[in-house]
Amino acid sequence: MRYKFDSLQNELKKKITEMGDLVHIAIQRTIQSLKERDLELAEKIVADDSIIDNLETEIEQLCTHLVATQQPIATDLRKIVSSYKIIFSLERMGDLAADIANISLRIGPVPLMKPLIDLPAMGELVISMMHTALKAFINEDVELARSLAELDHQVDRYYKLIFDEIIDLITKDPKVVSQGVYLLLVTRYIERIGDYCTNIGEEVIYIVLGIREDLNK
Repeated sequence: MRYKFDSLQNELKKKITEMGDLVHIAIQRTIQSLKERDLELAEKIVADDSIIDNLETEIEQLCTHLVATQQPIATDLRKIVSSYKIIFSLERMGDLAADIANISLRIGPVPLMKPLIDLPAMGELVISMMHTALKAFINEDVELARSLAELDHQVDRYYKLIFDEIIDLITKDPKVVSQGVYLLLVTRYIERIGDYCTNIGEEVIYIVLGIREDLNK
């Protein structure tokens, strides 16, 4: 019985890691698409979001099967409960990547209101957070999970910097209001991806230690 349970848990971890890798790629591509104005890549990101959604459903079914048939307790139950929350965070990150790609498509092939420097840098930071969150989950590494808090603070600083800059540009030139609003949304979506990375870190801490820590303070 225990062998079967361990086998199913390993399958669960493998599928969550697979989902995480797909989301990681989607985030990388959406930042690339925005920076390089690659609309074909943006269309692919939007189309591929259904793959992430389908995998989330598959993992949910596996979690439910584990609870219903294996009657897990203590640490095992924590892992399953946290798995539900982790795949929710991953699915939302995938949606946000697709949302950013959709904004790229709405902006279209026109030149951007300003060269993108801080926004891609912010994007690279959340890509690093995503990598850290997945590594912490795979290795059940509490200290690595906790390191996400400082990275999230850096993302928040970028968010304020970019937000203030875009508002200033919009105020000075009303012709860029529409594009400015789109870029404000992109900035917000990237910031939210960082928050979801810290949520994964919190679940890693809960799995290992059985306590709740807030990494978004």
